[in-house]
Amino acid sequence: MSTILIVDDEAPFRAVLREILEPLGHRVIEAPDGENAIERLGRMHFDLVITDQRMPHGDGLSLLRHVRDLPAPPPVILLTAWGTIRDAVDAVRAGAIDYLTKPLESPEALVAIVERALSGTEDEISGESRRLRELVETADRVADKDVPVLITGESGTGKELIARRIHRQSRRAKKPFVAINCAALPETLAESELFGHERGAFTGADRQREGRFEEAHGGTLFLDEVGDLPAAVQAKLLRALEERVIRRVGGSRDIPVDIRLIAATNRDLSDGSFRSDLYFRVAVVRLEIPPLRERLDDIPPVARHLLQRLAQKHGVAVPELTREAIDALKTHTWPGNVRELRNVLERALVLRGAEPIRPADLAITTPAPTLGRSHDEVEKERIVEALRQTHGNRERAAQLLGVSVRTLYYRLNRLGLG
Repeated sequence: MSTILIVDDEAPFRAVLREILEPLGHRVIEAPDGENAIERLGRMHFDLVITDQRMPHGDGLSLLRHVRDLPAPPPVILLTAWGTIRDAVDAVRAGAIDYLTKPLESPEALVAIVERALSGTEDEISGESRRLRELVETADRVADKDVPVLITGESGTGKELIARRIHRQSRRAKKPFVAINCAALPETLAESELFGHERGAFTGADRQREGRFEEAHGGTLFLDEVGDLPAAVQAKLLRALEERVIRRVGGSRDIPVDIRLIAATNRDLSDGSFRSDLYFRVAVVRLEIPPLRERLDDIPPVARHLLQRLAQKHGVAVPELTREAIDALKTHTWPGNVRELRNVLERALVLRGAEPIRPADLAITTPAPTLGRSHDEVEKERIVEALRQTHGNRERAAQLLGVSVRTLYYRLNRLGLG
């Protein structure tokens, strides 16, 4: 059960939100203004704050800034009766996880945003390094420009977080964000998953089904590991982007679609396996996320941010990271990047509770530095290290590296490790 604080000076509107959220199992606490909300936040922990933007005795943006300064800040959804994209973008840039316009479009819109906020998929992009700041600034600049974006970077660096940030700050923010991992798609079903199918199109197609393009209509379609799409599907994707229509498998008519594409990949798409014309179509704007080992200054703030979220999840006080533990974190090569860091910290927190975390609690080794070695050598070391940490379990190693098992087997064979 999640505890949600609703802050609004209109009692009837608070009652409407309560009636929607309580039947879902959430505990709802009400506050009539920002000052009362701050008092309640000082006395108890909330999993989510939903606050109006314009109120007497403390507006929503002031409350948002207060929440951000808490030791374990809950996500904030801002309500605005003004309904302008500028207000919404200002709210998101100030740290809100999402926004809703008043009156509500539908109960379903509220429920979808609340579930997304509570799921943890909207984690902030943490870090203080120059490279990361420049990346986030560029993402913010292109957010309201309706052009395709390609996000590159190793597995576990946070490509989907950047994609969601772009969507939240775009003119499509109130429409769906549909994410699909192309590496996890069986080759025989990839076309149907993206474009849908008609009844009887193939064995087992007992009913008509919309694909992800239609689900994302009006919003953003995020194709993670786009480089793993089969060649035939790449051709159909190119047509869909150029002509803004799709055709379901087994269908005979074109269906107009309006989506913004954000794609992501953890490998070089110029290796010949990806269509060059499609590459230029999806990479109108290219954002590269550096791996964690190349931005050591980000490791302490990222680790502290993750510990705050993990402590909140497990209901314990936020433990201290000793100086020696931070040094150990900064010397590790992090084959799984931020995803691996989160796993390491969660294990330490579960075992130590609120006690200070020491190097021995992290259970990590310190491989040799990567300077001066080829990409294949570094990738081989990352895979070997992941297999070592998982005692040879390839499914768990793939999870640690943030790739599908199929992709891991492909890389093992390519690197002579199969």
